[in-house]
Amino acid sequence: MSLLPRGRRCGAAATAARRLLLGTRARVPGSHMCNQYTTSGSLTEEKKELLQSGPDLQDFVSGDLSDKSAWAEYKGNLKRQKGERLRLPPWLKTEIPMGKNYNKLKNTLRSLNLHTVCEEARCPNIGECWGGGEYATATATIMLMGDTCTRGCRFCSVKTAKNPPPLDPEEPYNTAKAIAEWGLDYVVLTSVDRDDMPDGGAEHFAKTVSHLKERNSKILVECLTPDFRGDLQAVEKVVLSGLDVYAHNVETVPALQRKVRDPRANFEQSVRVLKHAKEVQPRVITKTSIMLGLGETDEQVYSTMKLLREADVDCLTLGQYMQPTKRHLKVEEYITPEKFKYWEKTGNDLGFHYTASGPLVRSSYKAGEFFLKNLVEKRKTKAI
Repeated sequence: MSLLPRGRRCGAAATAARRLLLGTRARVPGSHMCNQYTTSGSLTEEKKELLQSGPDLQDFVSGDLSDKSAWAEYKGNLKRQKGERLRLPPWLKTEIPMGKNYNKLKNTLRSLNLHTVCEEARCPNIGECWGGGEYATATATIMLMGDTCTRGCRFCSVKTAKNPPPLDPEEPYNTAKAIAEWGLDYVVLTSVDRDDMPDGGAEHFAKTVSHLKERNSKILVECLTPDFRGDLQAVEKVVLSGLDVYAHNVETVPALQRKVRDPRANFEQSVRVLKHAKEVQPRVITKTSIMLGLGETDEQVYSTMKLLREADVDCLTLGQYMQPTKRHLKVEEYITPEKFKYWEKTGNDLGFHYTASGPLVRSSYKAGEFFLKNLVEKRKTKAI
């Protein structure tokens, strides 16, 4: 997925790189063609400068597509003024999802009546995760228990209702079947909140994990769960199901909880869930996520990170909040990529085993899966 703004790519080199990354058989000598364009007398001085300073073929192959000059030159507001709606900065622009893996996953999901948080929450990384990346591993986060939530958080575009449709009893089996067809070795299971159910759907989670492990004992399973209204027995049911990573998102700093999340959720309850998961199964890896750009201060972010580490949370992701529709909370600030790098270093300094921090990072972002897979395996051999 390209994070470059349109019109800032290196002509033929970009085309060659895109062909290479998409697996076409055409051989395009990128550096030769760039030289052709550079020596063309028809180019303006501005375009020649862009070609000189823009990414070359190696940048595309390595995946380092950061157009920092474009970020530095961006003159738009990053903090919202009263009555203003912020424009999207260049580092948050993404391409339309496409590709063979993307279409395959989408078709399989539809045929089995499964839902993904990738689609329901309009995740900006859907094309990258579903399409597969450097390791050709496609990642989809399956959303269990339907597509309708009993809560109404002000940042989330998932449908809400007081009494959603009943659970599909075949869903745990169908989910395992779909994942077996894809051949994944790491899968993320999440769900809507189901406050209409006595256990919040914990048993449904546990059955799905069990079916997955029966089909493939080597598959690594991450469960990104609701808070189950603070019901620690429900948490235990999921933690003891055989999963490898227990994730639950605190979403934002304590001071903004009531503004951002449904009134039934709060920071202390979420931290209790994460702590209890580790107490019940010390070898399980715990993970949470924070959205930035909702009006939090740097001091609040740092304090929140410290509290999470004190609760023995292993992994943290930080990403930019993006308003899904006009009915949801407005973006108060667009955080620069450089600031996200700062928070990544801060997380590592605080002792998190893994900190993923970037404008387009989400709690289930695929980059984390590659690291977590290694972390899970090391912990199983007691290396960590």
